[in-house]
Amino acid sequence: MNLLTVSGSPHVHGDNSTRKIMYGVIYAMIPALLVSIYFFGLGAIKVTLISVLACVFFEWLIQKYLIKGPSTIGDGSAIVTGILLAFNVPSNLPIWIIIIGALVSIGIAKMSFGGLGKNPFNPALVGRVFLLLSFPVQMTSWPKPSVLFDGIADAITGPTPLGHLKEELKGGRTVEDIMENGTKMIVDGQEVIYRLPDYMDQLLGNMGGSLGEVSAIALILGGIYMLFRKIITWEIPVTYIGSVVAMTGILWLIDPEMYVNPGFHLITGGLMLGVFFMATDMVSSPMSRKGQLIFGLGCGVLTVVIRVWGAYPEGASFAILIMNAFVPLINSGLKPKRFGEIAK
Repeated sequence: MNLLTVSGSPHVHGDNSTRKIMYGVIYAMIPALLVSIYFFGLGAIKVTLISVLACVFFEWLIQKYLIKGPSTIGDGSAIVTGILLAFNVPSNLPIWIIIIGALVSIGIAKMSFGGLGKNPFNPALVGRVFLLLSFPVQMTSWPKPSVLFDGIADAITGPTPLGHLKEELKGGRTVEDIMENGTKMIVDGQEVIYRLPDYMDQLLGNMGGSLGEVSAIALILGGIYMLFRKIITWEIPVTYIGSVVAMTGILWLIDPEMYVNPGFHLITGGLMLGVFFMATDMVSSPMSRKGQLIFGLGCGVLTVVIRVWGAYPEGASFAILIMNAFVPLINSGLKPKRFGEIAK
């Protein structure tokens, strides 16, 4: 009996190829990359360039000397991982830490499982979480872009909106008080008033955070481009965003003094980056539409749970990785009917 060997996912029938899909994702990330360069200057270019080069190098090295198979660096997947890893770290992260993150993303999260199509977890998220747990100080020192209108990033670091809000709420303050009165902080020996960025600044990206997550508008534009090109489908983004809006909306209606409105959750932190660029990864997300709906719902619920009641102010990365672990179970429980199978 001849056995049929099936290659790793993604399995796409049509004129698309892995290379076309990956470069489509790269094009979709260009708006967010340009915004990050505008707000964070040369730091954004440095981090992105080093991350991409390191990811491509480690994939080539492992493919050539360990797996000893044909080179896969031309398909663009290592470049995507490099850009996404850069998008998930601060623009002032030391070079050696970026290289470690690239090694973990490519060497552990991707190539150790056999390469593209076989990795159960999103490689860039694995690298990001590894760096966050291993180097928490460096990974949570956020350059403030608030005075970046002359092309030079401000050297002062400050909190992200989500992190600041969470800390102040723990101190007994209300959302209204934090929003209206700001917070007294000591910066370089001087007392200053830190205020949360308004909604326009949050949409545009004029706030602290990882270099690729700050501009919700740029990420949404990239997501729309991928939907239009059919690189991704609507199920995961819609259910992810919908579940976040539903949960945070209910909490906000119950107690607006302790819980911030859904709009704040949507346009701050890494939610939009996760929704469009990482939760939709066709390798580590479910194959069926029903499975994708469940996956997106789970990502949204876990993101809110971690943000509101967890130790970290940001929950998107952990939520997506947790749901990645459930993908084999979801695929197993929602297998499509075999071609020609008679319904029972």
